[in-house]
Amino acid sequence: MKFKTRIRVTFVSIILVPLIMTIVAYLAIALYLVNARSNGSKEMDNIQMNENFEYFIGKIDSTYDEFSKLAEENPDALGDLDYMQKRNDDLVKQSAYLMVRKGTELFYAGNPQAEKLLPRLPKYQNLRMDEHSGFYFLDLDRYVKQMDFTFPDGEQGSVFIVATMHTLVSKQFLAYMFIAIGMNLIVTSLMLTHWMQKGVFNPVAKLNIAMQRIKEGSFDYALETTEAGEIGDLYRNYEDMRLRLKELAQEKENNEKQNRELISNISHDLKTPITSIKGYVEGIMDGVADSPEKMNKYIRTIYNKANDMDRLINELTTYSNIDNHRIQYNFQRINVTDYFGDCVEEVGLDLDSRNIKLNYSNLTDPSTVVIADAEQMKKVINNIIGNSVKYMDKSDGCIDIRILDQEDSIQVEIEDNGKGIAPKDLAKIFERFYRTDASRNSAQGGSGIGLSIVKKIIEDHGGYIWATSEEGKGTCMHFVLRKYIEL
Repeated sequence: MKFKTRIRVTFVSIILVPLIMTIVAYLAIALYLVNARSNGSKEMDNIQMNENFEYFIGKIDSTYDEFSKLAEENPDALGDLDYMQKRNDDLVKQSAYLMVRKGTELFYAGNPQAEKLLPRLPKYQNLRMDEHSGFYFLDLDRYVKQMDFTFPDGEQGSVFIVATMHTLVSKQFLAYMFIAIGMNLIVTSLMLTHWMQKGVFNPVAKLNIAMQRIKEGSFDYALETTEAGEIGDLYRNYEDMRLRLKELAQEKENNEKQNRELISNISHDLKTPITSIKGYVEGIMDGVADSPEKMNKYIRTIYNKANDMDRLINELTTYSNIDNHRIQYNFQRINVTDYFGDCVEEVGLDLDSRNIKLNYSNLTDPSTVVIADAEQMKKVINNIIGNSVKYMDKSDGCIDIRILDQEDSIQVEIEDNGKGIAPKDLAKIFERFYRTDASRNSAQGGSGIGLSIVKKIIEDHGGYIWATSEEGKGTCMHFVLRKYIEL
């Protein structure tokens, strides 16, 4: 859920949830109090008042006790209208009033409604304190406590303390509603806090832990979620970042491993020719080459070893440029027939000197043109043929170069009849520093970056390359270049 939506839901919930719960509480409390009151007698049944009103009735009990004692000790005061008015004023504050009956007539009334109540009041029964707790008139909504006494002139009298029940009920209702509203606010607060905790704070805490793991260099702490909104976006962005950083870390580790391997390869490949050069130079200095034939042999060996070192340095320079994306291409339109014809003629001379037969066939139209860098493409052909020569294990060596015509591209195939490549190695020969020869002898050892350079150049030309091979029969390199088609 989006933060804007979550904020809106929270805002609405703060208003609606307490409101709805308050309405429900109002109805429940009202129903409860109505049921409680309906349990009372319709007339003057001598019953106990419902316990829900006892607290409020207790407020007038002290006045009732006072009148009971006064009736025994000083009954004349009950006939004093000023005294009765004073006590009535106190009762009014407690939602009650006084009535005094002398004989059958109303002697004092603290409320105008007393006239209506008088005919329904019980007769003189000589009731004293604690003989009953009162009467409830349901239709008049009045609670009455009666105390009987005798006036100084000997006439029977009764004091009635009348409580207005709806006022008492309203106070009780307000107390219950106050408690209910407080509980509603607490419940709403707890619900929203839990919702925000679960939907915002917990995910953010997990994200904080994940970022701490990233800081420590650990990229395996995954955060998966199907949630929409900002939290879901954060989780998915974190996952993308984590996977990318993990990939970069693995790539860095692989590069460091390859660089260490490169240094080891360079050390080995340079040490071998340097050792040979030193040995032959020492032989010349010591006079071992004491004839023109030996001298010529020593010098030619030194020259070949120097060429091997030069070739290795050139490969390392090319690799460095590729690794740093600094290869400068000079793309131009090249006629396929002319270009590959010149290349075959050039490499043919070298292959003749090595007693390797060269076959060439071009099945493309003479006007076929490609966009390529002539120098870099020559490097591709020389590297592939150089590998074929290096791993040639037959006395009747043969290399076939074929140019095939595709619909919108040309396919170049360079095939030899050498020792071939094992299936387990075939998929890895274009990886940097990968070498199929475990012996690393000086005759066949190399830096292992030749074919990775070839692959990079072909891909930069918009083409692709692959190899097929069969052990003992030979290897064929295939690469494809797109044709140049004028619009």
